[in-house]
Amino acid sequence: MHEADQASPAQAVAVATSAAMYERDEATKSLGMQIVGIGPGYARLSMPIRRDMLNGHKTCHGGFIFALADSAFAFSCNSYNLNTVAAGCSIEYLAPGREGDVLTAEAVEQARAGKSGVYDVTVINQNGERIALFRGKSHQIKGEVVEGLIQRQA
Repeated sequence: MHEADQASPAQAVAVATSAAMYERDEATKSLGMQIVGIGPGYARLSMPIRRDMLNGHKTCHGGFIFALADSAFAFSCNSYNLNTVAAGCSIEYLAPGREGDVLTAEAVEQARAGKSGVYDVTVINQNGERIALFRGKSHQIKGEVVEGLIQRQA
């Protein structure tokens, strides 16, 4: 958990929203990603690197690292139960991921105003070595992830 008060209404919304999103996120689940931390404006996901994720250099294909960072970004920016999508993303690869590694992506909200947000995601391996740095810009669209959740939690 990111937020100290685990029982706060904002934390409860983040937990309920992430559970609903994860249940219907076939891409995230198919890659073996797990949510290991969630809070308002925050998410931490892990993913084991499998043999079928390796490229011609026998290292993890950058697209899978990007997918992990992007999923962490998605869960963090949707943690307020307001439908939010990516407006733009960039990634810097720092080191290779290898078969058997477990990567963890930690997404932290940097700014949120109006319908826009900025989130930084750091991807590390099980030894704490930085694998990639990702920045996502979000845009809020119509609707809620879980209809009526904000009103029920208020």
